[in-house]
Amino acid sequence: MTERSAHTGDTTEPSAGPDPATETFVAHRNLLFTVAYEMLGSAADAEDVLQETWLRWAGVDLGAVRDRRAYLVRITTRQALSRLRTLRRRKESYVGPWLPEPLLTAPDVAEDVELADSVSMAMLLVLETLAPTERAVFVLREVFGLGYAEIAEAVDKNPAAVRQIAHRARAHVAARRPRESVSPAQTRDALAAFQRAVETGDPQRLLDLIAPDVVLLTDGGGVVRAALRPVVGAAEVIQVLNRIDTAVSLRPAQINGHPALLIHRGRELDTVMALRLDAGLITGLYAVRNPEKLSRIARETVMSR
Repeated sequence: MTERSAHTGDTTEPSAGPDPATETFVAHRNLLFTVAYEMLGSAADAEDVLQETWLRWAGVDLGAVRDRRAYLVRITTRQALSRLRTLRRRKESYVGPWLPEPLLTAPDVAEDVELADSVSMAMLLVLETLAPTERAVFVLREVFGLGYAEIAEAVDKNPAAVRQIAHRARAHVAARRPRESVSPAQTRDALAAFQRAVETGDPQRLLDLIAPDVVLLTDGGGVVRAALRPVVGAAEVIQVLNRIDTAVSLRPAQINGHPALLIHRGRELDTVMALRLDAGLITGLYAVRNPEKLSRIARETVMSR
């Protein structure tokens, strides 16, 4: 398995010490976090999964473990699957569109195009359409390159069944993933132009940047004001964007492997807005406003100032 992870500003972990269990866990923590986050779409729940993984790992007889990293991934996957089934029931009663909890990522994540794609808002929403086991198999196989035998142990299936699940999940995702890859530089340029257009309230400039069939999703979680249904079409989306208060400040950031905007009202983080680009135009806008999903980024951005 390739050691690939979406590094974040979070440093919560067991205190590093001389014991091998702690050293091994700390060495693979970022990887385990990314596995859990890609399965759950929630950084807070991914952190809880890591705590549960650590508690189980601390009681393992390391002498009986052949591949410690694979063993940790297996524990993490099983804990994430259990939590994912609970989250799916919770999402059935969610008010308005549900969006993943935005993740502040380091610049190097954007350079790993496959990893940046796999943690993007657009891809995480596609993964939401998979059944829990399909999602686990897809993430472990397509993102992290685990073998079918390793995945079979993690999801309690036989390798032949895992192959079938992987094929089905791959086809499902391929039919729904972004149509065209866009370089980080192109996305940054588009974000800068979009920021200027929003700040100046220039409808023509926005029209030049936005696809005719653009979709805006806003997640307020029933706690703050947000559209309860997707806003579809350039004219409708521009109307919403033009209602953004001129008193707010817009700040670019690296969110889920891609450039995005942090919208502050005074000192408070009000919205995280991520962009999806296809063929050079903005085809998706993902505005997370639910305060529960913003608390982690609010802490990390204050610390980084």
